[in-house]
Amino acid sequence: MFTIEEACLVVVDVQGKLATIVDESEEMIANVAKLVQAMQALEVPILWLEQNPSRLGGTALDIAQHLQGQAIAKMAFSACQEQEFVDALKASGRSQFIVTGIETHICVYQTARQLKEQGFEVEVVADAVSSRTRANKEIGLEKMKELGILPTSVEMILYELLQRADHPHFKTVLQLVK
Repeated sequence: MFTIEEACLVVVDVQGKLATIVDESEEMIANVAKLVQAMQALEVPILWLEQNPSRLGGTALDIAQHLQGQAIAKMAFSACQEQEFVDALKASGRSQFIVTGIETHICVYQTARQLKEQGFEVEVVADAVSSRTRANKEIGLEKMKELGILPTSVEMILYELLQRADHPHFKTVLQLVK
């Protein structure tokens, strides 16, 4: 079970034009924004990534407006190949990683896979990831599942983190998922 004390959200490359042309982009962006807002309320750390931002652009405004600090720029498809991410990962002190973003079959898959290979607990938020085609999203999710990276949903992971209806941030999360 994922917990507030051990969890960390990894937001992968929801940026530029690509963020607007992936399958079900509006729903994906809205769901990533909900996750970001909920994680901030729960004080769960967020590692925020951008693939080659000078060429692909910045994170979608609907998400970026809720993020604090700077994105970790990367050129490798897996964030685990970037020293700045590795340093932030270690600094977080967390052992559970909730992965969201685009594209499911490339950067999300490779990052989640390498986190899992390093011994971390990893789940992917199926309703907050996407690819340009639905088929590629499904292939990415299936390959991750075969590696033991289980799918979750925005509501499922948030209620899993809360664990109780009397949690001090229950109402905040409830308003986000309604």
